[in-house]
Amino acid sequence: MLACKALAGLLLYPDEALIDSLPEIGDILRQAALPPAETEALLQFCNRLAATDLMEAQSEYVALFDSAPSLSLYLFGHVYGDSRERGQAMVDLLEDYHRMGLDMTADELPDFLPVFLEYASLHEAPQARLLLGEVAEVVSLLAARLERRGASYAAVLRAIEALSARQADREVVEARLAEGEPEDTPEAIDARYEEAPVNFMEPAVEDSACSKAASLVAQFSRDPPPRSRPLNPSDGS
Repeated sequence: MLACKALAGLLLYPDEALIDSLPEIGDILRQAALPPAETEALLQFCNRLAATDLMEAQSEYVALFDSAPSLSLYLFGHVYGDSRERGQAMVDLLEDYHRMGLDMTADELPDFLPVFLEYASLHEAPQARLLLGEVAEVVSLLAARLERRGASYAAVLRAIEALSARQADREVVEARLAEGEPEDTPEAIDARYEEAPVNFMEPAVEDSACSKAASLVAQFSRDPPPRSRPLNPSDGS
């Protein structure tokens, strides 16, 4: 589904190549099976991005997605935190990617939302929509947090929601929102990483939950196992 590829592009760090691609991305999104309101919001986002100074756009992106853990575009971070289960989940998802011929570079992680969208784009529309449904709660949570900040990137996340075969469980999302977000000062971020790093390549514990993308919803809503970093936003995820 080509619309997934277009949305993936909009969630990448903005550079000149992305800015140059915005007209083509806009054309793809106009033809996507999106509600008119989501299409209009996306086109406004594209126009705004095209009109923004590139350094300013890059600064905004870093402030949102690289500096605020609660807005991280790494899906499994919102599900597993930094537990060993996250490492096994990424290994399993990477195997799914390989089966579809999607090769990863050394500096990419498979749970990065634009990569997951690229993977979904390799499928026909019905299957792509099912894949988007598997991450519905995480996407909805990110959209709501972006909206609270008045960030225009929320339009991209809402469009992903609209394409999904399944809408997010509102009770789950509202519960996470009610927990609040961790403080995003440099000192607070440093404090969250004081523990020894987790080796994601270690084997997962025998009784760990299913770690493929299809398990995201169940893992998102269940009580988390012990972890080096807490899962709940109020505790630092």
